[in-house]
Amino acid sequence: MGFSLSHYSCFLCVVIVLLPLLCKCQDTFTYSRATYYGSPDCLGTPTGACGFGEYGRNVNGGKVGAVSRLYRNGTGCGACYQVRCKIPNLCTDDGMRVVVTDHGEGDHTDLILSPLGFSMLALPNMAADLFAYGVVGIEYRRVPCQYPNSNLLFKVHEHSRFPDYLAIVMLYQAGLSDITAVEIWQEDRQEWKGMRKSYGAVWDMANPPKGCVNLRFQVSGRGGSQKWVLLWDLIPADWKPGYSYDSAFQLDY
Repeated sequence: MGFSLSHYSCFLCVVIVLLPLLCKCQDTFTYSRATYYGSPDCLGTPTGACGFGEYGRNVNGGKVGAVSRLYRNGTGCGACYQVRCKIPNLCTDDGMRVVVTDHGEGDHTDLILSPLGFSMLALPNMAADLFAYGVVGIEYRRVPCQYPNSNLLFKVHEHSRFPDYLAIVMLYQAGLSDITAVEIWQEDRQEWKGMRKSYGAVWDMANPPKGCVNLRFQVSGRGGSQKWVLLWDLIPADWKPGYSYDSAFQLDY
């Protein structure tokens, strides 16, 4: 299951309503445990609970993971964490960066990593020894996601049905913030209407407004900092399930 960029004629305008700036990193590490899940290609799974599809399998080069309490009813989908294991002579000093793409619970673990992600915790030629442990002690902290060659994409989920049901999921979300609300402008009523949080990172709406989709989403950070990002004419009037639309914009906070 892939996604393609579509070409469309709607003019895209981005407006950001600024509130207090968000912190650029999490200051301290949290101590926990991590394990790994089975995968035929050592990458992620396209059927993860975040609803990312194929993106959830190969984003960040397949260094992805499932979480339990960090999932936060899907708000934690797409978040990035620096993870370091704590076994002397086996683990690298810097560890690796993982992207959350799924929900899962292990043996008192906060993270269940793809095999590739788990192997990246180890020193060169020591991955097999690390895998032998099964579950390892770790420390992790949230860090900004970085996608230097990608804008924020809005994918029309494959379960959408034109024109009666629209579901979207945001891909390549950079920065350290959470998306906590999404709204679509209703021109006939001159008001914003909230999309429903369907599951994971998927937002949906039955009977969406006709025409190009004008959308805004709320970005929240630690300490209650918030801002709204407005994207006018983001998705064309003839949107198609499975297509992704480039916002020409990227989060950097």
